[in-house]
Amino acid sequence: MHPVIKQIFKLSDDIRYVAIYQNGKLQMKSKSHTKNSSDNESDKYEELLINPLVLLATKQRGEIDCGGLDYVLIRYGNFFQYVQPISCGHISVCLDKDSDIKNLSLKIQNFCKNK
Repeated sequence: MHPVIKQIFKLSDDIRYVAIYQNGKLQMKSKSHTKNSSDNESDKYEELLINPLVLLATKQRGEIDCGGLDYVLIRYGNFFQYVQPISCGHISVCLDKDSDIKNLSLKIQNFCKNK
């Protein structure tokens, strides 16, 4: 497991899973016994297909006249998905729907900037 994944889990108990997709390689870790979690196989395809497309579209839009892109936050019915571009890929963090999303997003963003 990528050492950054362990470090991100330490940021909050509200983190359900962490994925790093970098240089064509996907590494994921899910917290066990999470309520209303999605299937691991669908999470895999979200990281390989959906999140890269979302980041591409929002990054291109952000670069036109919005000052760039820091991260994307997706609100699904059962949880939030935080996705941030990193060098040669992205980091994705699934968060409980009842978490303090503003503060937790800032924690994750600051953590990623310092890595």
